[in-house]
Amino acid sequence: MMEEGYEPMILVVDDTETFIDIVLDTLGDQYQFCVCTNGEAALETAASEQPDLILLDILMPEMDGYEVCKRLKDNPATRDIPVVFLTVKTDVVDERKGFDLGAVDYITKPISPPILEARVKTHLEIRENRLALETQNKALMKAAQLHEDVENITRHDLKSPLTAVIGSAQLLLMRDEMPPSEKKLLQNIESAGYSILDMINSSLNLYKMEQGIYSYHPASVDIHQLINRVVADFELQIQSARQSIIISCLDEAADEGCIVQAEELLSYSMLSNLIKNALEAAPHGSSITITMGEKDGLFVSIQNEGVVPLEIREQFFDKYTTMGKEGGTGLGAYSARLIAETQGGSIALETVDETSTRITVNFSGTRCD
Repeated sequence: MMEEGYEPMILVVDDTETFIDIVLDTLGDQYQFCVCTNGEAALETAASEQPDLILLDILMPEMDGYEVCKRLKDNPATRDIPVVFLTVKTDVVDERKGFDLGAVDYITKPISPPILEARVKTHLEIRENRLALETQNKALMKAAQLHEDVENITRHDLKSPLTAVIGSAQLLLMRDEMPPSEKKLLQNIESAGYSILDMINSSLNLYKMEQGIYSYHPASVDIHQLINRVVADFELQIQSARQSIIISCLDEAADEGCIVQAEELLSYSMLSNLIKNALEAAPHGSSITITMGEKDGLFVSIQNEGVVPLEIREQFFDKYTTMGKEGGTGLGAYSARLIAETQGGSIALETVDETSTRITVNFSGTRCD
């Protein structure tokens, strides 16, 4: 990107002194110049001086402008410098040849000073904008890499103390004599530690799913049992908000268990995110209904009172979509969509009677026992 006060440099390549004078008279007070009268000198100057634009005559002895342009574009050091051909040729075939070689424009001789000035200004502005975009892209890539590095370090650093917390709780639980209230508390600590550890591992899985490099290994998972586990983990939150969760099965066979081919940890994370969202969105004292059934595979629907704002319904499963939720990151529903699709399923949002919200996850590879 050009700094303020910077004067762009133009390389003029032409074996006619009269034309060089015209260019310098027209543009001399606006830009810096290098002048070459043959192709070899032009190639050396372009590589050493790195001009911002090259005005290149086609008809020159020994090496014509086409060959000069070709060699400029073959050289990594000069390939990005825009080349404008100067020529008496007006044949379409000649113009096409120049554009195929990488030229950005043609200016025909005899030169019109206003046209020359306008074309040069335009191509210099295009180059400046392109360089600015490249700089911005590099900065964004660097920031993204830094963000990824920080996340990886955080995951690594968090695992050690979490393992200690979980291990300590497990050691204390091995004591023979312990009041039931203390045992329950230690079990809650152990469970919470495992949940946080799962979240740390899930964040890395989310990145891999985004990049399309996640290695998926499905196995038999009892979704009914998994939902019961998730609901049990939210027991304190449910009690605090005086809410209730109703779990129903539309198929009698599903009462004993619904087995799907999936990954247990991914499915747990997905259902946990969706149930957590439903609990947070639903009013105090209300009920959340979780329904399981079969329709071209197992489906699980989660319905709660309250509706998603109309403004974000279409983008509900997009990354960082959130509205009116204190501390919301907009990653819960996005993560659920990625997990559902990674496992070969789908997810959908539905507004019911403009009073409640239903999210339905469809699994693939279902076998109900």
